[in-house]
Amino acid sequence: MKYIAFGKTGLKVSQVALGTGNFGTGWGYCADPDVSTAIFDAYAEAGGNFIDSADVYQFGQSEELLGTLLEGRRENFVLATKFTRGATPNANPLVIGNSRKAMIASLEASLKRLKTDRIDIYWVHWPDGVTPTEEIIRGFEDLARAGKILYAGISNFPAWRLARAVTLAELADAVPIAAA
Repeated sequence: MKYIAFGKTGLKVSQVALGTGNFGTGWGYCADPDVSTAIFDAYAEAGGNFIDSADVYQFGQSEELLGTLLEGRRENFVLATKFTRGATPNANPLVIGNSRKAMIASLEASLKRLKTDRIDIYWVHWPDGVTPTEEIIRGFEDLARAGKILYAGISNFPAWRLARAVTLAELADAVPIAAA
């Protein structure tokens, strides 16, 4: 496996990431725990170290399975997860979206499911149509200062909004947007 620098962070990640949207059967299909374990173990044996998940994947089951799979070897992996839509089909409106309240609630729930004390790369999964970019940047900074996330990322946003977020984070001397 080849390793590359993750953006401008200095973090070394495997060139191939393992997406875990198929870990679990919460959506009524995909990989049961045995198949998920086999996929994860094959990836790790090949030298992979970059795991991507989201709270919404299989309604939280993906993160739960990962939490079990990472036990005793968490420090061998770069763990990324995303938030915006919540981990349940009819999530409380206060825990979905990109507000700081939703961000913190989502992170705490992910940390519990993943059985870890921090997320290496925490992504906003989708724009929610209402949360200003400044609020997202402040939320990331709060979480980074608390030691709960190391890097911040923005996914599925239009390029102009991503560029604005990068600029705002730089101007505020906040945790940089390391991933897009």
